[in-house]
Amino acid sequence: MGIQKLLFSKNGLSTRKLANLLLAFQEGDRIPTVTELNDQIQLARGTVQNAIKLLQQCGAVELESHGKSGTILKKRDVKKLLEIAGITNILGVMPLPYSRRYEGLATGLVASMENSYDIPISLAFMRGSRNRVSMVLCDRYDFAVISRYAAQRMIDGGMSIRIVKSFGLHSYLSNHIMVFHDRRCKDVQDGMKIGVDQSSVDQKEMTEWACRGKEVDYINVEYTQVLQKVLSGEVDAAVWNMDEIRDKLYDMSYRILDFKQEKDTEAVIVVKKDRKELVSLIGSLIDADVVLKNQQLVMEGKLIASY
Repeated sequence: MGIQKLLFSKNGLSTRKLANLLLAFQEGDRIPTVTELNDQIQLARGTVQNAIKLLQQCGAVELESHGKSGTILKKRDVKKLLEIAGITNILGVMPLPYSRRYEGLATGLVASMENSYDIPISLAFMRGSRNRVSMVLCDRYDFAVISRYAAQRMIDGGMSIRIVKSFGLHSYLSNHIMVFHDRRCKDVQDGMKIGVDQSSVDQKEMTEWACRGKEVDYINVEYTQVLQKVLSGEVDAAVWNMDEIRDKLYDMSYRILDFKQEKDTEAVIVVKKDRKELVSLIGSLIDADVVLKNQQLVMEGKLIASY
């Protein structure tokens, strides 16, 4: 049976659900029993059996029974499974590309995710790790790029996300710094107005850490406006990304934050916890070495950023 004909058959919806579920398994894995599948996708036993039969008939999967040991996924055609599952594109969201490091990360992700499955990969850009994750949780995007520190804080706080790919220390940024409007200043002083973006887990918590023991006024500022607010003097100081200061050669006083949490420098990809198919798919599509190589080339000026 052809795929399009299958999708419009009376078993099309059940077959689509099953295809989506099977994307989470690799060749050689034991797949759930019919009873387990029935519980997971909420379909009658006979309907599940028909869906399995249809997936085998169209060549999307090849299964092998091992008696009491269960059924093994012997082969799978990812392209066909994606088509049947209705996954026609993958959308990701990452920080605004205001530094070469972020531009390199975006370039690396696009280069790595070019694939043989004919699935377009698109990246959007949004400030604030909480904003990006909230868009993943409401299924506006399939994945988000945030720091490992922010990801772990959200997971510990009960958010239903999981890390599916990581890129190592300093893949997200080199260091966080505290920048000052007054070029003579080197530390936070009582009475200062401190800019803080409440939607950024990293920036908010590092700001509070850098200002511990000081009497300061926290001023809510969107992340994209933080640096300009410091330069204009609307706020006296704020936590910022050292990469942009270096890239754009800003002549500002700053202090590197010895946060002792290097996880804030590592980029990771997170997905919604129940999107098991994305764990396998992103894992197979993204090669961390390719991403990091392209990122480094962009940072060195040897590759034009393209995303």
